[in-house]
Amino acid sequence: MTKIRDFHAHVYFDATTTGQARKLCETARDRFSLRMGRMHERPIGPHPCCSCQLAFKAEQFGEVIPWLALNRGQLVIFIHPETGDDLKDHTQHAMWMGQMLELDLSIFS
Repeated sequence: MTKIRDFHAHVYFDATTTGQARKLCETARDRFSLRMGRMHERPIGPHPCCSCQLAFKAEQFGEVIPWLALNRGQLVIFIHPETGDDLKDHTQHAMWMGQMLELDLSIFS
């Protein structure tokens, strides 16, 4: 079985939901001692819109993911493991909360 090093949850937002996304990410960071990335106010990497990354240990999955599910409101969250295979992690191994959006997978070619 492939080892999962950690997980990333990418919280997507737009101009009208920036504050909501920031509050969710900061609260998650403080509550679970997660690593919170920058609030990217434009698409970056494979992500199709503004986003903020939350990185957390695999052992935290069982508490972080249910909390995000109950507190995300209408925000879309893209979740994937970090196994070392970026393409599979962002496709076959990925999970979504809310609407599935199309990623730019060309960066993994």
